[in-house]
Amino acid sequence: ETHGITFRIQISVKELLDTDVLLKLLFHLPVNYPSTLPDISVNSDQLTRAQCMDVKDKLLEQAKKHVSEPMVHDLILWIQQHLKYVIKQSATVSSEKTTSSKGTSTEDGTWMLLLHLDHMRAKAKYVKTVEKWASDLRLTGRLMFMGKIILILLQGDRSNIKEYLILQKTSKVDVDSSGKKCKEKMISVLCETRVQSQHKRFQMFEVKEYSTLDELQTEFETAGLKTLFSEFVPPLLK
Repeated sequence: ETHGITFRIQISVKELLDTDVLLKLLFHLPVNYPSTLPDISVNSDQLTRAQCMDVKDKLLEQAKKHVSEPMVHDLILWIQQHLKYVIKQSATVSSEKTTSSKGTSTEDGTWMLLLHLDHMRAKAKYVKTVEKWASDLRLTGRLMFMGKIILILLQGDRSNIKEYLILQKTSKVDVDSSGKKCKEKMISVLCETRVQSQHKRFQMFEVKEYSTLDELQTEFETAGLKTLFSEFVPPLLK
């Protein structure tokens, strides 16, 4: 009567990163629910702690739309349909939260990394791996293809940038000429620097292909990275 009701629900969500994700949801319904929002806890062995926090935040956002009406069933249906989107947007949520809570200090802790890859033999698998790493480490940016040029541009906390580099260099992300899994040996760190005020923050991580060098240059210039482009990209064509 004074503490409300607490109960757990486990749901399995399919088709996320080629595996089933088991979400463990805990709802605490206060005495005056649904006039008052429930407390929600999210856990999953398949997601990082940060991703679980983002799922929780999104569920609470949805709950606000259902104040004064029963909502738990609707929330469960919503996350089953939108989990993939929430995980993909995880970096965006993190960026917005940090900016609002820390103000200008966010820029002080945000770094940028530009990598050049020589080739990708197992392209589909390689791309999916890079997307997962970026999501897990809350990194935004671009994986860019233009002709034979392959670039990875990342933005995020410096510690996460460093961790990404370790993963990139130590994991078996591609296959060799005989088809065996192999580590990335043909990678160049073109630039690693602090994000400056004139640089636009990417809101998510995207994979993009460009038909011409002009298209690629426009991508950089739109992000305030004209100098970065002119210094590092044209030499790759020689």
